[in-house]
Amino acid sequence: MEKLFLNAGAGLEQWMVSGLGLSSIIANLIMVVIQVAIILTFVLLNVLYLVYLERKLSAYWQQRLGPNRVGPRGLLQTTLDVIKLISKEDIVPQAADRKVFKLASIIVFIPAVMLYAVIPFGKDMIAVDLNIGVFYFIAISSTTTIAFLMAGWGSNNKYSLIGGMRSVAQMVSYEIPLVFSILGVIMLTGSMRMSDIVAAQSDVWFIVLQPVAFLIFFIAGTAELSRAPFDLPEGEQELVAGATTEYSGMRWAIFFLAEYSNLIAMSALAVALFLGGPAGPWAPSWIWFVIKVYIMIYVFMWVRWTFPRIRIDHLMHTNWKFLLPLSLANILVTGVGIKIYQWFIQ
Repeated sequence: MEKLFLNAGAGLEQWMVSGLGLSSIIANLIMVVIQVAIILTFVLLNVLYLVYLERKLSAYWQQRLGPNRVGPRGLLQTTLDVIKLISKEDIVPQAADRKVFKLASIIVFIPAVMLYAVIPFGKDMIAVDLNIGVFYFIAISSTTTIAFLMAGWGSNNKYSLIGGMRSVAQMVSYEIPLVFSILGVIMLTGSMRMSDIVAAQSDVWFIVLQPVAFLIFFIAGTAELSRAPFDLPEGEQELVAGATTEYSGMRWAIFFLAEYSNLIAMSALAVALFLGGPAGPWAPSWIWFVIKVYIMIYVFMWVRWTFPRIRIDHLMHTNWKFLLPLSLANILVTGVGIKIYQWFIQ
């Protein structure tokens, strides 16, 4: 069971080379396409379920029933929502910048999928194990801000523009403590390769050695995802729906899909950096990966439906006056701790 997917992939590639007579290069290209298709399927199926899960959990926390009409316990509600969104008319405002408006809904989903290239789904189950895997993840995720700014500007709507600018300000600001929190893990590991970071946690998880870094990572990650209590870019009392106000049908659904795709990716990164990666006893590593990721997602959802939205000035003050100095202090303490440990073992 541990190497189920690895053996299936290796067997398929060998069959294409020996059975079909394809060259190894073409077989490798086909396997890359298959890996991308598997990742897309994984993301889409999980998003479909996560929307339902968050509706049921929010209903439980608010003493409601949630979806309970379509299918057993409302399981088919999200499926019908997808059908509804596909059938809706694609409306583009007359005064909007049509090219920018349409392109934004495509660009927002591309980085959300590219992030999964360096995610360790299980033991030796990484699509591309880059030696700068963490750097790649941060660099790709930061490009999402471009799509939100394009959506806000292209809509030619003041609410959308303010929402887009808030998204950029919030995401760029909170990226700094997010990166600094990860630096503590990199200092302990001495590598930015995901597999090395996971392997370094074979004895003790980094959440034990870096509890402050994990807390900073979680808070900054919540802000990066624009989830409550940091969902200022789409505060409905102020901005209707922020950068996505003018979007409808499938274009709006793509923004929604990207949000949940980023939620899964951020949870997977937290698992890889702080929760020992996909490793675990008894069960195969890829099962442990799913369990740990869903625990992180549950915590993100729990926070969203527990705390009220904060003010925009409090949001920025929290970052610059609290998280940033705390993350720098954590780097200093980590560096001193590493030096003391080196002196002792020498």
